[in-house]
Amino acid sequence: MRLKNFSLTYGTQIFKSFSEESRVRIIFLLYHKNELCISDLEAVLDFTQTKTSRHIAYLKNAGLVNSKKLDQWVLYSLKEEVIDMIGQIFEFLNKDVLLQKDLDTFKILYSNRELSLNRIEQKSWRQ
Repeated sequence: MRLKNFSLTYGTQIFKSFSEESRVRIIFLLYHKNELCISDLEAVLDFTQTKTSRHIAYLKNAGLVNSKKLDQWVLYSLKEEVIDMIGQIFEFLNKDVLLQKDLDTFKILYSNRELSLNRIEQKSWRQ
């Protein structure tokens, strides 16, 4: 589903979300990895739980992020209707060193099986 009505109010919320570097890093990871939980974001970004939760709450209130509960984890993802717009913004930021470092850190932690996402996948294989 694509964003059908882009109002000034909604656009302002999106641009405000991109006004904070920490939120841009979170959005970038969610854009590239589809779903992540707070502990995954904390590990990759080296943020505290409080800081991560505060930024996720901001993004949810801005209408950019969905959440769903899976066992003891809450997984966050970008809303489908904003993915195209966010993708266009990240075309300009895609080569940013810090954002690429975040993706590399994710790959290392995932390969070392330190992320919750990996534990969830392993659990689904056993069932």
